Amino acid sequence: MTMPSVTALYGALNAIFNIYLANRVSSLRRRENVSIGPGASKDLQVAIRAHGNNAEFVPLAIVMLLLAELCGGASSWLHVAGGLLLVGRMAHAFGLPHRAPNVPRFVGSAVTWTGIIAVSLWVLWLRRGH
Repeated sequence: MTMPSVTALYGALNAIFNIYLANRVSSLRRRENVSIGPGASKDLQVAIRAHGNNAEFVPLAIVMLLLAELCGGASSWLHVAGGLLLVGRMAHAFGLPHRAPNVPRFVGSAVTWTGIIAVSLWVLWLRRGH
């Protein structure tokens, strides 16, 4: 079996980004002197949700990317899906603190959700021959 190198790339990049978001939460906790929850800090509440939202969606997206790669999906399309996932997650996280209308947050969510659905449908199509 060949290594799923495309999924490994985007899994690693998204993991690094997730740790960046977690570090933002930790830094704000120290600054605001809050141990659990957001306390009264709006900035901390936003950072917690940016990290949490990323942690909620990235694993599902990476699993679907891995399945597509293991089912023989073309690496060019895997790179498109993986790259869009990373860009979408970054757009969402950096857009989250801003008020509506919030284009980066909307685009980040739309790209993430559409990507997960598209790769899921692709996996269903790829596996039809097995």
